[in-house]
Amino acid sequence: MKDRHASAISSEKIILSIIGGVTLLALVVIFIFSVNESKQGKPEVSASYKVNDENRPRVKVSSSSSDLGTMKVQDEKQAEFLLENTGNKPLDLFKISSSCDCTFGQITVNGTKSPEFGMHSKSTWSTSLEPGEKATLTVTYRPSIMPVKGPVTRDVYVQTNDPENPKLTFTVKAYVE
Repeated sequence: MKDRHASAISSEKIILSIIGGVTLLALVVIFIFSVNESKQGKPEVSASYKVNDENRPRVKVSSSSSDLGTMKVQDEKQAEFLLENTGNKPLDLFKISSSCDCTFGQITVNGTKSPEFGMHSKSTWSTSLEPGEKATLTVTYRPSIMPVKGPVTRDVYVQTNDPENPKLTFTVKAYVE
């Protein structure tokens, strides 16, 4: 009887040890994935300024909207927007995203192109424009990815460290046949 009782207690300890080990392993895996996820979505920390700071970046945008005209669903059209740092401190551009999976933004500085950024982009990519330096934002619309017909408006967003313009919105319009 004692052997059966000791055997039952021993089996319970083994089962509890296995459950505890599996639980601990699951918690470690969850922790590792959560740390990696939090690292991926954070851009480099940029300097912050106040609107009344004399020494700060200032973004100047050539225009913020473009009409792509009439296009077919299988077409692809682009619009370019010029951004310039008219301030006297570096202008940081980061967290580029779009309003739709069919619309992409890409920044070019001194001939170097960023990756294309879409609706669900989580990137640590950023760039900095020195005072007087310019960048081009290319907005690409590909209606075949999310087919619609008729008038369409799509946006690309760019965040900056200019306190007057912390989030820029660039809009393209088209009529899709």
